[in-house]
Amino acid sequence: MEDTFTLIKQRKLIKIARQAIEGYLKTGKIQKFEPPKELKEKRAVFVTLRNGEELRGCIGHLEAYKPLAEAVAEMAIAAAVDDNRFLPMTLGELPQIKIEISILSPMQKISDPYQIKLGEHGVMVKNGLRGGTFLPEVAEHFSYNLEEFLNSLCSHKAGLPTDAWHDPETEIYIFTTQKIKEN
Repeated sequence: MEDTFTLIKQRKLIKIARQAIEGYLKTGKIQKFEPPKELKEKRAVFVTLRNGEELRGCIGHLEAYKPLAEAVAEMAIAAAVDDNRFLPMTLGELPQIKIEISILSPMQKISDPYQIKLGEHGVMVKNGLRGGTFLPEVAEHFSYNLEEFLNSLCSHKAGLPTDAWHDPETEIYIFTTQKIKEN
């Protein structure tokens, strides 16, 4: 990724995410705040919540449409209460939750799926109105090889046929992430 975030910026982003979740769980409302000037650049971002090693929520945007600080706050709340794979988080759960923020590079369309570097690239597939995305760590977490990774992405995330990544009508995009993890 072309830029890196200083430890101070990383800590600010984690703090913003945690405070956004806590404020929302206490009041049911998104708290207004003025983003720090150094975190106003528009960036695509995913926020992942974990309880120990277990996934508790993960939601993000693939396009940079809001200042980074605002996008992190919004996606943190969404990961806590809107990920339809999980019940909404409770305030009592929050102390056990660790926050991970993935800041995405711009998407790059590729014509050859064998350009994908597992563990380094996140991947998005699109065909018609269907699409799905895996962050780079998915391949390592499930010990996927490239074909297993793309088959799972097409069938489980995009709702496409397993081998849709071979279809010339399927668009494949890659991106990298900078991961910020809460200690």
